[in-house]
Amino acid sequence: MFVRTALMMSAALLLGGCEVASEIGKPCRLVRKATPEESAANNNSPTMPILEREIAKQQDFISFGSVNCEDLICVRDQDYPRALNEDGSVNENAPAMGYCSKPCVEGASSCDVTDTDDVNPDLPGRMSCRPMLLDQDTLDALRSADEAFYRRTFGENNSPFFCAGALIPD
Repeated sequence: MFVRTALMMSAALLLGGCEVASEIGKPCRLVRKATPEESAANNNSPTMPILEREIAKQQDFISFGSVNCEDLICVRDQDYPRALNEDGSVNENAPAMGYCSKPCVEGASSCDVTDTDDVNPDLPGRMSCRPMLLDQDTLDALRSADEAFYRRTFGENNSPFFCAGALIPD
């Protein structure tokens, strides 16, 4: 009797076809590691928000530790819109925003945006698995030069490839 019930439940789940939603593309705040003083002043938070003024115009940026994302990775490609004031100037004191990402394998990983609620409308069509900021040789050189520094900066990430928006051609 138990076997028959288990088979029926399995069949129902398979036929139901559940699609797993991903957080890739969802908005998130870019963060950095807090200094001991900042952490103490902010309820022992290990991170601090990165502000718009801290990111150069048209700069790719990757942030590890964003609690807004399931993989704790928030990226911002150079074409992501900046926070603006009413007059159209950059709001330099606004928290810098990006979108949730994950590590990927070039040519093998899917970077599909499966849930488009709150996602920047141009993002799903340009998501790809691409290197962010550094290439593999540079990461390897940094890791071999100073393993402790590398781990403090990049954590356990050993690849430059992340799901991110492909750059919009000029």
